Amino acid sequence: MFFVNSWLIFFAVISIIPMAWLLLASSKTDPELSSRNPLAFGSFKGYINAWNNLTFFDNGVIGRWVINSVLYNAAIVVIATITASLAGFVISASRIRFKKTFLISTLIMMLLPPVALVIPLFVLMDKVSLIDNPLSVILISSLYPFGAFLSYIYYSTTIPPELYESARLDGCSDWQLYTRIAFPLSGALLGLLAFFAFIGNWANYFMPYVMLYSGENYTLPLGLGFLFSSTPAINPGVGATSVPIYKPEIALAGALIAFPIMVMFLISQKRLIRGMLAGSIKE
Repeated sequence: MFFVNSWLIFFAVISIIPMAWLLLASSKTDPELSSRNPLAFGSFKGYINAWNNLTFFDNGVIGRWVINSVLYNAAIVVIATITASLAGFVISASRIRFKKTFLISTLIMMLLPPVALVIPLFVLMDKVSLIDNPLSVILISSLYPFGAFLSYIYYSTTIPPELYESARLDGCSDWQLYTRIAFPLSGALLGLLAFFAFIGNWANYFMPYVMLYSGENYTLPLGLGFLFSSTPAINPGVGATSVPIYKPEIALAGALIAFPIMVMFLISQKRLIRGMLAGSIKE
C-alpha cells in the first residue's frame, strides 16, 4: 500500500509542477526567469506588469477574447448538455423506429476524428453564410456524440423501464416522459455532460481556427496563438516590435487557458464521480 501511495503522490507532484511553473513564471521579469529557480516566486507586481503588457497588445483585445471564450463555451455547454441528454433518452427509452441505427451512427461519429469532418462542415457553414460567425463554432461544437452515448447508457441502466410504462399507461407522451421523469432524475448525468462539454471546448483551437478569421471573434486559445506568432519571444522572424510580450506574459496567457479547467474540475469532482458511478450498476 505504501508503494502505491508513493507512486500516486509522485504522479500528483509531476502533474502539478507545470501549472505551478506557469503561475510562478508570471510573477517574475524576463531576466529573472533565466537566473532564478524555476519554482521561485517573484512578486505580485510581476503579475500586474505581465497583465498590463498582455492588455497593451492591440488595444486590449485579449479581454475580448476572454469574453468570447466564456460566452461561446456557456452556449455550447447548455446546448450540448440538453441535446445530448435528449438524444440519449430517445435512443434508450422512446418507441421510435431505427433506434439501433441512431445508436450505431452515434458510435461512428465518436470514432471519426474532427479533421475528417472539416471540409463538409466548412462547406455547410459557408452555404448558410455562417463563416466568421460565432454561431458556426457554437453549433458545430455542440455536436456531442459522446454525450449522447453516455446519456443512452445512463437512461438504459438507471431509470427502470417499468416507470416509463406506468407513465405511458397514464397517457404521457415521450416528450412528457423526458421532461417529467427522465430529465428531473438526471442531475448527476447533466453535471457530467456539462463537465466534459466544457473541458472539450474551452481550449479548442482547431475548429475556431477553421471557422473564424476576424480578430474580434477569436476565442482565447486562437487569439493567443495569433499573439504568440506576432512576438519575438516566440517567433524571432518577426524582428523587433513594440509589443512588450516576453516569457512572463506567455506564461500568464497559458495560465488563463489552463486555470479555468482546473477550477472546473475542483468544484465539480464530487458530481463528476457521482455521475460516472450512477449508471455503472443495473438493478
